[in-house]
Parts: sequence; C-alpha cells; structure tokens
Amino acid sequence: MLTNDQMGQPHKPIAAEQPLLSLGRVLQSLKEEDNVEVLIEITIAYLIEQCNYQLIWIALYDRLNHELLGKGGSTPDGDTSFLQQSMALNPGDLLEQVVIEQCPLGVADLRRETRAGLWLEVAIKFQIQGTVILPIRYRDYCLGVVLLGSQRWGYLLSAEIKARLQMVLGELGTVLYHNEMDSQQKQAKRSDEPLLRLLENLRPLSNLDQRLKAVIEVTHQFIGPSRTSVYWFEPQGHYFWCRMSNQLVNMGRNSSSQKTAAGMTVQDLNDFYYALAVNQIVCIGEARSSLKSHFTGKLLKRLQVRSLLAAPILWQKDLLGFLAVEGHEPRIWTDTDKNFVQGAAGLISLIAPTDNMESTIKKIQQDTQLTNQVAQAIYNEHDLHETLHICAKRVLERLTATRFVVLQLDPDHNNYQVLYQSSHPNRRPWTFALNDLSEIDRRLLQRATQAIEIENFDEDLRFSLWHPPLLESGVRSLLVCNCVQGHTPEAVLIITHEHHRAWTTLEKEFLWVVSQQIGVIVRQWQLRTSSKQQQKISQIFAQCLGILAQAQSSITKAEEQNLERAALEKIASILDCPLAVLLSWSPGESWAEIILGVRANSWFGVVADVPVSIQSEALIEWALGHEGYLSLKADDLPPETRKWLNVPDNSQVLVMALRPPADYEPTGIVLLADYRERSWSEPSLSATVTLVTQLAWWRRQLKINQHLESTTEELRQLNWYKNRRLEEIQRMATLLVGQIQDLGIPANELTQTRYRLLLRQLDQTTASMNGMIKLEQWQLHISWETMPIATLLKRSLERVENVLKQQKLWVGVHGLGQPIEEREQPKINSFLRGAISPGNQFAMVIAGDIVKIELVLHELLVAACHRSQDGSRIDIWCRRLDERLLELSITDNGAIESQLLSNLYNNTPKDLLAPSNLDQPPGLHLLICQQMMQQLGGELHLYQLPDERVVSRLLLPLAPQNF
Repeated sequence: MLTNDQMGQPHKPIAAEQPLLSLGRVLQSLKEEDNVEVLIEITIAYLIEQCNYQLIWIALYDRLNHELLGKGGSTPDGDTSFLQQSMALNPGDLLEQVVIEQCPLGVADLRRETRAGLWLEVAIKFQIQGTVILPIRYRDYCLGVVLLGSQRWGYLLSAEIKARLQMVLGELGTVLYHNEMDSQQKQAKRSDEPLLRLLENLRPLSNLDQRLKAVIEVTHQFIGPSRTSVYWFEPQGHYFWCRMSNQLVNMGRNSSSQKTAAGMTVQDLNDFYYALAVNQIVCIGEARSSLKSHFTGKLLKRLQVRSLLAAPILWQKDLLGFLAVEGHEPRIWTDTDKNFVQGAAGLISLIAPTDNMESTIKKIQQDTQLTNQVAQAIYNEHDLHETLHICAKRVLERLTATRFVVLQLDPDHNNYQVLYQSSHPNRRPWTFALNDLSEIDRRLLQRATQAIEIENFDEDLRFSLWHPPLLESGVRSLLVCNCVQGHTPEAVLIITHEHHRAWTTLEKEFLWVVSQQIGVIVRQWQLRTSSKQQQKISQIFAQCLGILAQAQSSITKAEEQNLERAALEKIASILDCPLAVLLSWSPGESWAEIILGVRANSWFGVVADVPVSIQSEALIEWALGHEGYLSLKADDLPPETRKWLNVPDNSQVLVMALRPPADYEPTGIVLLADYRERSWSEPSLSATVTLVTQLAWWRRQLKINQHLESTTEELRQLNWYKNRRLEEIQRMATLLVGQIQDLGIPANELTQTRYRLLLRQLDQTTASMNGMIKLEQWQLHISWETMPIATLLKRSLERVENVLKQQKLWVGVHGLGQPIEEREQPKINSFLRGAISPGNQFAMVIAGDIVKIELVLHELLVAACHRSQDGSRIDIWCRRLDERLLELSITDNGAIESQLLSNLYNNTPKDLLAPSNLDQPPGLHLLICQQMMQQLGGELHLYQLPDERVVSRLLLPLAPQNF
C-alpha cells in the first residue's frame, strides 16, 4: 500500500506560504460577500491577523455630509464603542487630506500631530505613535479610510505588507462601490412610479391650478421637505411670485398673505434666474450650493429657508417659473430628489401652455394680422413715416414697450442716425446719434436669426458702445433686430422698456417678422430717396447747363457774373448749403474778385471789399494744391481768411479749384459752406464736383470765345478799313494822275503851279498809305482830329457823286443852315454847292478819327444808294442832341431785309455756326461800321420807319470847342 506521502496528500503549509494563503482567502471572501457589515468584519479580522498594530479603525466616507462613518476596529483595551461614531472632516485634518488626495499618509508620532483632530486624545490615551492612514478607493472614487496605529515610534509598513493591504483594500473598495451603485439604481427606479402615477392623475383635472396642486402634493410626499411651492415668473415686471404652495394653496399673484410672493426680483437674484433660464436645476444644501455664496444667502433669506431644490419650468425656451422644495434646516439633496423635482417641473412645463392656449392663439392671430397690415402698407407704397407710425403703434401695444426706434447707418459719419421713433407722449425723443457697433456686436447682429434679447441692459456687455446714451435715456431692457437678415446691419429696429423685463419667444418671433418687413420698407424708401435725389441732381444739371448755355461770347462782365451767380445757386442747391462763393481771377492777375452766389442766412457771408491775394490766401493755395474737392472745418481756417469769410465755428467748408485738366491755368475756386452736423452724400458730392468742373470749362471756353471773337472782329474791321482806304487812295491817285495827264507838259507858270499842286496831293495820298502800313498792321489805330460836319458831308457826297448821277438820285441835306424844304430843288451839282457852303459850317464840328468816321459815312451812303431805286430821294438830317453828340440820319426809300435789321440789333444773340446775312456784305460791312462806331465813341443804328423808309442813324461826338 501507498503511504500518505506517496498518495500526494497536502503537506502542512510552511511559514512563508501563510500570508499568501490568508490573502487569497480574504480576497475570495470579499468577492463572495454583499453585506457591508460582513465585509468590514472580514477586513478587520485580516488586519488584526496580518498587521502588528495596536489600533485599527475602518470608516466609510459620506460624500453628502462630508464625514466619516465609523464601522469598527480594535483597540489596546478592547473597547471599540467609540470606533462606531461619525467623525466630521474639517479643512486641514489628516483624514480629510487622505480622503481628498486619496493617497496613504504616515505619521511618526500621532501624539504630537496637531492635525489629528479627535485622534489626538486617543493617541495620548493609548500611547499610539507610528500611524498609517490608507484610503479605500475605487478608481477616483473615495469610499472610506483605514487607520493603523502602533505604540512604536515611526513604525511603518513593509513593502510586502503594504502590497497585500492595497490588494485587500482595493477589492473592498470595488465591492463597496458596486453595492452603492446598485443601491442608488434601486432607489432611482422607485422614483419613477410616483411620477407615472402623477401623470395619470393629471389627465382628468380641468385647470392648471388643480394640476399644480396635484404636482405639489406628490412632490412634497415623495421628498418630504418643509415646504413645496410653485413660483411663477412675470416677464414684464421681471420678478417671481408664489403661485401655489402646500401650505398656502392657490395664493394668487397679488396675495397679501404670503410674504415671499412679492419682492423676488430678477435684479436681486441674477445668478438664480440665469441658471433657471438655461434649464439648470438649483441645489442649495448643507455647506453646498450650485450658486455663488452671495446669491445663495440672499435667496435663502428671501424664501426664509436654509435649503432649497429648484427646477425650472420652461416652454419654448421661455421661463414660466420654477418648482421649489424648501427645507427649514440644512439638508443634503440626493440625486433621486433632484431627478424627481426635475421630472415634476417637466410635467408642469407640458401642462402649463394648455391653460392659456386660447389667449396664445389670439395673440398669434393678432401678430399675423399686424404683419399683414405692414405688408399691405408696403404694397400700397404709403409714405415711410406713415407706414412706420402704423407699425410702431401696434408693436408698442402688443409688446407693452416704451419706445420704438428704427436706426439707419450713416456711412459718412460712421454712426447710426434715428430714421424714425415713436414713444409714449411723456417721453422725450432721442436727439442723438448712436456710435457704430463694435466688430463683435456687428457680427452678432449679422448672424442673428431672431430678435436679440437684453433683459438687464445695465449689466449686459452686448452693445457696450450704446450704453451711455441709452442708459441716460432710461433704457433698462430692449430687443434688437437686424432688419435685413444675414447682411451688415444698416437698418436696426430697437424696442426698449424703462424697466428690467424678459421677452417671450412669441414676442421675439413676432418682432423679428416685423423687423424684416421694415427692412423692405426702409430699402424701398432708400431706393425712392436715391431716385428722387438723382432726379433732383439731373434737373439741377439740366438747369445749370441751360444757364451756362445762355452765355454768348459778347456778354458784358456784369452779365457774366450774373450767370456765374445763377450757376453757383444750382451747385449750392445740390448740397443744400447756405453759402456759395466764387473767387475769380484771370491768368496773370494778383488779386481775386469775390463773387457771392448764395447767402441763405446771416450766420454765413463774405466781406466783398477785402482784397484777397491769389499768392497768399490759404484757401486758394490749398485748393490749387489738391486734386478734386477739399473739405475743411471752420477751426482749420487761418485768421487772414476769417477776415473776408464769415462762417460759424461749428461749420464745414468745401473748396475746389476751377481748373478742368491739371495742366491748365486755374481761373478761380468755388467755396461752399454748411453746418458741420449736415452730411454730404457721395452722389451729391460727385454731382457737385462735376458741375464745378463744368463751370470751369465754361469759364475757360467763354474766355477763349471772347478772345477769338474779339480778334475776329478786330481783323474784320482792319480788313474793311484797309480795303476802303485803299479804294479811296486808288480813287484819289487815279483822279490826280488823270488831271496830271490832262495838263500835259507845263507850258506856262500857271500850268506849272497847277502841276506842282497835283504832285503834292499825290504825295499826300501816298503818305497816308505809309501811316496805315506802319501804325495799323494788325489792329486799328484811333487818332483824334476835328472837322466841321458840313465838310465831312461834302467830302462824302463827292465820293458817291458818280453813283448818284448813274442812278439819278436826289440828295437833300437838312439842319446845316436854312431849311432846304423852303427852296427850289436845284440840280445835283448846284445843290451840293449851295446846300453845303462855308457860311453854314459855323455850328457843328465833330471830333475823333475823322478818316474812319468818313469811311463809315461813305459806307452808309453807298448802301443807301444801292438800296434806292433810280430817280428816288435820299435825305440827310443833322441835329444836335446835346453838348456832346450830333445826330446824323440818312433816310432812303430802298428795300432792306427785316432779318438784317434784327441781326444788327445789339441785344439779339447770334449762333456763330448758323448761316447769317452778317457774314457777307452788305450786312458784314454794316456790322463792322456799327462796331467801329462804338470804338470811336459814337453809335450806329439801322431801322425802318412806319412808312417803310430806311434810316441809318449816326451819333457822332462833337469837338470840345462847341461846348
């Protein structure tokens, strides 16, 4: 037979194997056990067996109360009663350090450790020195601690024992954690049943108050607080009021029996309100709160409680109120309590909207009706302010707001101007502009898809650049809408209230729809305004160009300035500015002339008699050195400029040079002035620049035309004059040469004398030609001589004698002596000798350039002869008008074109490009005579009498000796 050893029976364990066997047994026991008390006993027995420590204590950690619950252990004297006590954790204690850090802690002498707390007395009593405190943990979840104390100093665990203890405590922590989770799950499942029963019980109830009462009763029964209440939120008043409580049921908003029903304003409890608004449950228990300590104390004082659990009641993101369970003593709220209260509040959120469904539907219908009315106003193209007035009235009534404001971005001033506003009658209108938005606020509005709500404008950081003026105007809450979704906020709708208040989702959605319709209105108004502005600019363009087109090169200086003033008025009307001035000069001049175009009020003006130097005037220098227009403030003007330019200090000045291309000589600058707060739009400025440039071109073209016409007129006169002089010289030379030829060879002294006289006359004739060549090469030379009018007439009639004879014309001269009408008409030669005799020259002597006057008179006589029929009569009338002028009128019975007479009239403008009877003789010659007489100090007029006789009327200057 085999012995026991041969059969493989186990040997008795050796000493080295005992610790491992004990470890295995205890780990197996911990895994198989569910009862916490048994688990603690197994662990304590193992510690006593394996660790040589006189003091052993195991405690479980209560997270809610932040304390350790003693579960037993061993002591030197065997008394373990105090090891079953609870021990609160205080900041800085050794035990709290282990719980928080979840790391082992060793102490060499527990008797000298001030942070030992109550264990200090125990250490002194049992002479405990070396101590080790170990955490019982599962992952990062602390479940308790183990304290091992020795009567030896510095007694520490060896590495082997420490490893075995970590394995045992780790397994203990795992089992304790799973047991706790199972317990919580079982407890949580039990809270579902009351909620399901409550849901079933709510269905047959008819109104909201009955349902609220049922919810309060079930909640109070399940959780067991001191009081359970439902608080309702008033958006416009921005406060909470107790609608119902298990102690005072159906209290009502204005109940005077409940102290907590009034005074719970959002302003006092901001953190509490905002936590509820974002659907967060508020938990305030013993030494713990989800709010800041300042707001926690204030809230508990308002409600007169010491612990609180509040869950929000929400509908469509709107806070309707909250369900609160309140305790008069500090309490730790479990997760089950929180879940139940949150579920009960959710049930109220579902049933609350049905109570006022009819009023909600009515509001939606009213909102739809209002938006339809706004759309109808857009369709009917009502006036902008009329449409906004209708809209503002309905919106303010619907939202019970204080002010309705539409802002429009002004890019020229980089701010928001009030386009329209409506408010209560006792509110002052906004007279200020709002600063441009910050980049953050601009993006906020651009990305917004609904109205932006600000309940407390005092503390909200949004739209911070608008805070000073709006807060000063009494704005405490507002809604802001970008009127064109997705675009840069150019039109903004603001609804304000003078108190802190909340805005419901329905109100925000309604205002958003209205704002988008207002965006369409504003856009249409902008397009219409832009169109009207363009029409106005177009009309002003046409009027200004029409004014400039009236100018002829022959206008006077006064007429030119009148046209420039009219053009300045049109330019000023584009910018609607009260002052328009032209500083004018010609190239080469040193001083500018001030031409006042517009002066709308007494605050603006110029001092016309102050000399303005072209070289030293700052405005002229700045304008000439700048391309296009230059805008200045009145503060920028130097004192020298302010001597002649009167503008207020709060004004602005625009200057622009009259210089079409940059390389042309400037002829002036245009100055426009207006108040600084007035804005000049880009289209208006562009139109102004164009008209100023057009004025510069017109002035330049006028100067060129005047120069060309003046040159043409001078050359025509010179050509006519030289031709007529040469004709006379040729006539005289031919006459003298014929007379010399008739004399033949001088035979006697009388013939020689006559011969020498004719040669002298011929020499004088050629000498007159030399003077004309030397003095009148490119322009006429005006000389001064005197001659009796009778002599002038005699010479002129002698020159046309051949024409008179050929056409058998009769000439009568009147006013030189006795009236010709009283005498018998002689033949031509005898008439000339008798009518113009030396004895009749005593009265009238003319002065001036006699040669040119004689040529003009000859031209008029020749024209009268050519018009007259053979055998007709020509009369010459002489009459002294005054001491300075002699009137000489030539009348004939010939025919003349009425158009020619009209064109010769001085005030009739002419088109230089159109064909005219003044371009060819005889009209051209008559026009030259007319212009030449003006230069000689006289006048020439041609007109027709009622009896169809043609009159050529000359006004000739008399010599001074006739005065």
